[in-house]
Amino acid sequence: MTAGPRQDFDPKSFPVARKGRYYDDFEVGQVLEHHWGRTLTAADNVAFSTATCHWSPMYLNAEFARAHGHPDAIVNPMLVLCTAVGLSVEDLSEAGGPFLGVDGCRFHRPVFPGDTLTARSTVIDKRESASRAGTGIVTWHTEAHNQRGELVVDYRRTNLVAKEPRS
Repeated sequence: MTAGPRQDFDPKSFPVARKGRYYDDFEVGQVLEHHWGRTLTAADNVAFSTATCHWSPMYLNAEFARAHGHPDAIVNPMLVLCTAVGLSVEDLSEAGGPFLGVDGCRFHRPVFPGDTLTARSTVIDKRESASRAGTGIVTWHTEAHNQRGELVVDYRRTNLVAKEPRS
């Protein structure tokens, strides 16, 4: 006898639990410290670099990186950026709404396998959408630091953010 789906299970019976912040939950100047951080490993770096076909020996060859003055292979900067964005999603954009882009991205220092990144974001702009009722546009400045508190990357990120539905 094979087990199949329970006949009495109705997925519609579970309420949708909305997560994240609405447009009105953000105020210009508000600082959000994002959760516990993420340690980047050599395996993360190799998997990301090869999956994105970024074959730079600086990211994949420790001896090459050492010959150029680094203590180890450098973590692919795009993985660093993606990690910083990922650390911020729960606080900034988990409620949904289209991602409108990243501007002014600057990489300040290399990240190496074993480094732990943390991030924080500051609301730098918000305005109601002129073309989409019930939404606003929020821009944050995000900074990611390593375990020594050194700034490794910063950028501005903008999203369309839903307003809280009126009851």
